[in-house]
Amino acid sequence: MDDLEILADMRADAPLPEPERLRRLRRRVTRRGRKLVIMPSLLVAAVAVVALVLVAVPALRRPPEVRSMPAVETILLNSETVLEQAARTVEKRAPVPEPRPDQWQYTKTLNVQPADGRTETYESWLRYDGKQSAGRDPEGNFHVADVPPDPDDDDLSPQQYREKLLKLPSDPDKLLAHVAGDRHWIDYPKEESKRVEDADSRAYRILSLYLTQQAVMPPKLEAAIFRALAKIPGVQIEQNVKDATGRTGLGLFRSTAGEEGQRRYLILDPRTYRAMADQSIWLRDEVIDGEVAFRKGAVFADVWLAAGIVDRPGEVP
Repeated sequence: MDDLEILADMRADAPLPEPERLRRLRRRVTRRGRKLVIMPSLLVAAVAVVALVLVAVPALRRPPEVRSMPAVETILLNSETVLEQAARTVEKRAPVPEPRPDQWQYTKTLNVQPADGRTETYESWLRYDGKQSAGRDPEGNFHVADVPPDPDDDDLSPQQYREKLLKLPSDPDKLLAHVAGDRHWIDYPKEESKRVEDADSRAYRILSLYLTQQAVMPPKLEAAIFRALAKIPGVQIEQNVKDATGRTGLGLFRSTAGEEGQRRYLILDPRTYRAMADQSIWLRDEVIDGEVAFRKGAVFADVWLAAGIVDRPGEVP
């Protein structure tokens, strides 16, 4: 087992969203490969849920303060070489103990909005068994809420993610074949089950999703994920990609036809290969209904600042 160290304006008087609303919003913002849709009236809820899905990792070092990202020349690397090096690095990691069901996953996430560059930092807590979540509303009041079961939802608790990961093959070819046809990610949520997605796109989305979940997993499986990613057509890696705090990492992305106007990176630490950020950049102006919605160079990002396991909601590792 191992760890991966790896939304526009909101009214100040907005109420704390109900758990069901949070869970539905999470599906809209966390599924890899989907076009981002920013809904200002739902901003805080969506970002809170993005943070809630992360699974157990030790506390991370706090990054520098958020600052503007200066222009830097990125270098396209040989993806097969980099991903093999990542695999060799992560498979040497020591096992990490599984948290107890009643412990809580703490996460701290920085969100950057593409319309105006506005940033917000959010803290959240999720019970390892997924039965409760906790966080602060816009006024700073702390709330703990029950998370009722939803059989029509694709959300998995941290504990359920671990169970799923333990069943996955650690052979890259078998893993790739499995995730390309994984019925869980094809059929759920039900309202989106008719969406057509080719096998390569699905495999890339799911494998990237596992990395962004920062899930506790066997080192050999983690290595297999990187090796499987290297086998997917269109997967590329750029060096010197900066996240919204100015940290430089390796930008993992996939080139697909029809999506040339935007590039979505999974930014990895160049030494540990842990996920640092999920970040999109507009490569040209995006026009909606005759008006420029997002300018070239705009950035949407979720940057993981800290994470760790605590015994009670409200605690910080």
